[in-house]
Amino acid sequence: MLVGIEGDLLGDSLKRVQREVDAVFDAAMPVPSDTRARLVEAMRYAAIGGGKRVRPLLVASTAELFGVSRDAAVRVGTAVEAIHVYSLIHDDLPCMDDDDLRHGKPTLHHEFDEATAVLAGDSLHALAFEILADEKTSADPFTRSELILTLGTASGMNGMAGGQMMDMVADEEGVTYDLHTITRLQQLKTGALLAASVEMGAILGKVPPEGRAHLRAYSRDIGLAFQIADDLLDVEGDAQKAGKALRKDEEQGKQTFVTLMGIDKAREQARALVDQAVAHLSSHGKEADTLRALARFIVERDR
Repeated sequence: MLVGIEGDLLGDSLKRVQREVDAVFDAAMPVPSDTRARLVEAMRYAAIGGGKRVRPLLVASTAELFGVSRDAAVRVGTAVEAIHVYSLIHDDLPCMDDDDLRHGKPTLHHEFDEATAVLAGDSLHALAFEILADEKTSADPFTRSELILTLGTASGMNGMAGGQMMDMVADEEGVTYDLHTITRLQQLKTGALLAASVEMGAILGKVPPEGRAHLRAYSRDIGLAFQIADDLLDVEGDAQKAGKALRKDEEQGKQTFVTLMGIDKAREQARALVDQAVAHLSSHGKEADTLRALARFIVERDR
């Protein structure tokens, strides 16, 4: 756990963005009085009150560097979180990871049913782009277009979904991945959405692409550190604290950063990546302290 001033800063920032994202989801998903109600109730079950909201905080903290309105940043962060939640709903299905627990409560297909879970995921995916296309998010159509392009790329075949496909193929007999391939897989499956969160904060701030290099380097490093920490969590973590099933990688014989590098070297690499990520923010002052604290939090999540 982070302690002291940095821990207080991050804890307060996470609590604030959790409240704000829940409020946007609540307003966007009123339960209708017709037979769509079960679908919207399922969306709300998955999206409201769960998760640490790391991705929305990345958006908001990056946007804050450039004086972006908090409301706009939270709306964009909620769009990214909608994609993240949809991916978890589908990931938990029997045809994927077949998980029973998510954020300490039954997964959506157990609480409702598989068909409803598929539709809830689909609808949250659509909601993400509804939010980004809305003029309430940005009055500038070019900004909205770039936000949509960035999130679409990060969540599709060249991002999260592509990484998930690589992960599924890894389970097939005779398929083995080396460290380079595992790194590429995780850059897509986990890193793409984290990177998009930082990129979209900069897009809101109207930072030109050539001015985002240090932020892209930061997000690349925290993305890899995040996945290494996740692999360590799967080996060493407490399922009750994590709020999900652990030890699954070992049971399935999956190659991970931990199996390829060993526990000690993996932990050392994660910490080195975090130090490197923090160094990329050296051109910023105290206004980047939340981003620095987030980077360190990534390797110290619940074990």
